[in-house]
Amino acid sequence: MGRGILRIYLGAAPGVGKTYAMLSEAHRRVERGTDCVVAFVEHHDRPRTEVMLHGLELLPRRELEYRGSVFTEMDVDAVLERAPAVALVDELAHTNVPGSRNAKRWQDVEELLRAGVDVISTVNIQHLESLGDVVESITGVRQRETVPDEVVRRADQIELVDMSPQALRRRMAHGNIYRPDKMDAALSNYFRPGNLTALRELALLWVADRVDEYLQQYRGEHNIRTTWQARERIVVGLTGGPEGRTLIRRASRMAAKGSGSEILAVYIARSDGLTSASPKELAVQRTLVEDLGGTFHHVIGDDIPAALLEFARGVNATQIVLGSSRRKTWQYIYGPGVGATVARESGPDLDVHIVTHEEVAKGRGLPMARGARLGRARIIWGWLVGVVGPVLLAVVLRSMEDAPGLANDVLLFLFLTVAAALLGGLRPALASAAVGSMLLNYWFTPPTHTLTVQDPENLVAIVIFFAVAVAVSSVVDLAARRTHQAARLRAESEILSFLAGSVLRGETALDALLDRVRETFAMESVALLERSSDVEPWTCAGSVGPAPVTRPDDADVDMPVGDNMALALSGRVLPAEDRRVLGAFAAQAAVVLDRQRLVGEAEQARRLAEGNRIRTALLAAVSHDLRTPLAAIKAAVSSLRSDDVAWSDEDEAELLEGIEDGADRLDHLVGNLLDMSRLQTGTVTPLIREIDLDEVVPMALGGVPEGSVDLDIPETLPMVAVDPGLLERVVANIVENAVKYNPGQEPVAVAASALGGRVELRVVDRGRGVPDEAKERIFEPFQRYGDAPRGAGVGLGLAVSRGFAEAMGGTLDAEDTPGGGLTMVLTLTAAPGGIRAEAELPARATS
Repeated sequence: MGRGILRIYLGAAPGVGKTYAMLSEAHRRVERGTDCVVAFVEHHDRPRTEVMLHGLELLPRRELEYRGSVFTEMDVDAVLERAPAVALVDELAHTNVPGSRNAKRWQDVEELLRAGVDVISTVNIQHLESLGDVVESITGVRQRETVPDEVVRRADQIELVDMSPQALRRRMAHGNIYRPDKMDAALSNYFRPGNLTALRELALLWVADRVDEYLQQYRGEHNIRTTWQARERIVVGLTGGPEGRTLIRRASRMAAKGSGSEILAVYIARSDGLTSASPKELAVQRTLVEDLGGTFHHVIGDDIPAALLEFARGVNATQIVLGSSRRKTWQYIYGPGVGATVARESGPDLDVHIVTHEEVAKGRGLPMARGARLGRARIIWGWLVGVVGPVLLAVVLRSMEDAPGLANDVLLFLFLTVAAALLGGLRPALASAAVGSMLLNYWFTPPTHTLTVQDPENLVAIVIFFAVAVAVSSVVDLAARRTHQAARLRAESEILSFLAGSVLRGETALDALLDRVRETFAMESVALLERSSDVEPWTCAGSVGPAPVTRPDDADVDMPVGDNMALALSGRVLPAEDRRVLGAFAAQAAVVLDRQRLVGEAEQARRLAEGNRIRTALLAAVSHDLRTPLAAIKAAVSSLRSDDVAWSDEDEAELLEGIEDGADRLDHLVGNLLDMSRLQTGTVTPLIREIDLDEVVPMALGGVPEGSVDLDIPETLPMVAVDPGLLERVVANIVENAVKYNPGQEPVAVAASALGGRVELRVVDRGRGVPDEAKERIFEPFQRYGDAPRGAGVGLGLAVSRGFAEAMGGTLDAEDTPGGGLTMVLTLTAAPGGIRAEAELPARATS
């Protein structure tokens, strides 16, 4: 069964008619024969809305009692059992009464949609979670019931229910929304004209954005590349230069002339990372764009005009704002420029604005030579081989008596051209081809010592030599550049793979990540800086290396992470091509920092919750378990001190015995509480020595009834390295707990055995056992399983026993007893060399 369809009526304000519109749609569907039911509709005693419920099937609601009152909520099970085609569910943001199936009504709606039921619902714009602060600043009322924006955005259909503020206030004045006693207060507070106008604008803009998402989806599905000018979108092309701020402000003024206009600033970087943009200037321009209500986008593209036009058409832009070129006149030999190319290829659907600025014609600097990445030494050798090499070769060939011939001369010069391309790139190779062709023409082509060529065949040979030299050098240079790019991309992919792996592994070591940044980029120090706002000073969240900077402005390289965080590096200035990977490191550092803080907060919350739970349980123990024996002792003492009753010797002995039992119980309870506090504070220091189990275990059975335990400890067991006092307390608590839950048909079995370097003591009872999911819970403080009587202790015995066992280097675990019951397994460390001589008979005793 497919997922149901969600239709939402979005209201600009309460009372605009969302529920009425929903019920009207339901009547239309019922008339068409659709199986439509009312799962939950709240008419708020509005007569016209209540009338619309007539003729529709109403499903019963679920009644819930909360704080002495009875509330009704939508019965999800009843709707699923009825399985209608369409269900009407009012007030999507409603919070259900505690005890309901889900906490929020939109979660109930999700269940219905997953079951294949179409849902029609309603919600007001002020209930959207992202607009809570905005609505509060407008109306002064904080909306407590909210729905996540994504829930509403996922709706298949959204219809805005709108009404002018004046009409809504008239409806209010006529008593169609609130009762007369609330009318004046509503009109003078929430329903003021300014409030309603602002809420209406919020609703219109939110729905417009949603419509725009539908439009973008439709254009993408149908591969529509032309611009549909349904909304003014202004794309600002940035170069990272100082003119960017002027362009952004100009675009902002253009956008202000039309309501709903949108600004999108885009910076296009080449895929090879070569750029002359200033990272700090780009950060400033990004902040300026966002302050003016626009968005900033970073796009990769080798063909700048094509990438800019592709982006503009992809976002359905209507205008492009570019700055006049900063090139000097002679620099136009490299091409017409981005502005002219974009204007020529924009077509009739995009308007291109060229904005003048103070940096016009001041120059952009020469393009970076591609061979610069090969290193200065290789470039120098390339020029030497390409220019000096042909001269030396010509001298050598001229000095030879038997010349190899023009064909071989051409091949030798071609070899030097290829060598120059391998060493220094394309330009030394071109120079080598030019010098080689001139030397061939002057020295080796008749008539010699002139630049004229007499034989046409020789002319063809020289031309072919030059063409082949240029082609080969271009191919060699291209292969060298591709090899360099592949090596760099492989290094980048390895680094990014490390980052992705650290995210998946959940690594949270900020210092380790910063140290990896320092090693990757060969820096002296790296610091992650943050501040709470733009006016607050920077603080260091983490750093590695000597003398880390305290401000991004003091760093050699700084990478902004959001508005109030930056990764600052000291040591050298990074090339632009390294900043992409550095940006990934910076983003991961911010994530690691947030994760560390969340882990710390979660741990602190866990400690607080654990401390609160222990305090609550301790209060309960003091209020009941400690007061019960005290009450018995006090009653017995009061009876003995009474003068109006003559107690017999047997009665006095019984009362004294009761006092003694109560005192023993108090001593046992207080002892467990003190032991638990010692374990919680880590002050338990066991005194380990070697001892036999049969010296300790029998002493621990003094607190259980005679005949309730069957003891089986072989004399051949090795000695154990334990604290005898702690071990006695552990065994006593385990055995007393087993006897308490043993039904009594057969005694509790206490048996010991050796396995490797460990000794196991197993305490077996035949009680009703403990489920697997509760086996670990019984070792927690103040936990008593099942129907243990209230006077049976405070639930610390097993917790203290496990704590003492672990303090001695052992373990205490619970297992099922074959045939029913629970087996407590105490594992201890055997003393080295503590094996005793085998006896003829094992020691077996019954207590």
